[in-house]
Amino acid sequence: MIPKKAIYILIVSLSVALSLPAFSEEPIQIIQGPIDEVVEILNDPKYTGDETKAAQREAIWKTVEPMFNFEEISKRAVAHKWREFSDEEKQAFTDVFSQFLGNTYIDKIQGEYHNEKIVYLEQNFHSDAYAEVKTKLLRENIETPVDYRMIRKGGDPWRVYDIIVEGVSLVKNYRAQFATILKKESPAQLIERLNQKLTEQNQQLAGNG
Repeated sequence: MIPKKAIYILIVSLSVALSLPAFSEEPIQIIQGPIDEVVEILNDPKYTGDETKAAQREAIWKTVEPMFNFEEISKRAVAHKWREFSDEEKQAFTDVFSQFLGNTYIDKIQGEYHNEKIVYLEQNFHSDAYAEVKTKLLRENIETPVDYRMIRKGGDPWRVYDIIVEGVSLVKNYRAQFATILKKESPAQLIERLNQKLTEQNQQLAGNG
């Protein structure tokens, strides 16, 4: 499993940012816009009560979901095993995995956001289709590197397909877990496992407000 510290840093890295110049359709700007909106939602007084948490979660998810290419994340998370998934299973896996990740992110954002700052250092283009945005997370006297790997397919905007925290890849962590499961179980069984986890998450979140 991903260490709690790593999950928290991944979440906070989506939470706040220092102001940047506007670069239309640039990778940094694609990330910057939703993050700024999330900060506004987190600081909005109308979401201070426990009874408003569900509405706040919905608003955050609606804002950050477009940042990610969840099909690419899903494909990379199961690696070569992706070929063994039927078209229907690929779609089902992508749907449930994206919701699972979304719940994980938003739960941490709501519970552990304390005005941390993100400094954007640079964006590097590895090709017309791949780029990386390098940042660092500032929390008290601690600086943590957090890098966003992004992909652009055809005429689509840049989208995040992996987040690297202190050299640790989100995708690779899940890949190790899924590889262990898929050695013994089918894609359908893995999807069922994730659906069960998602149901548990939703029940827990509903109980928290």
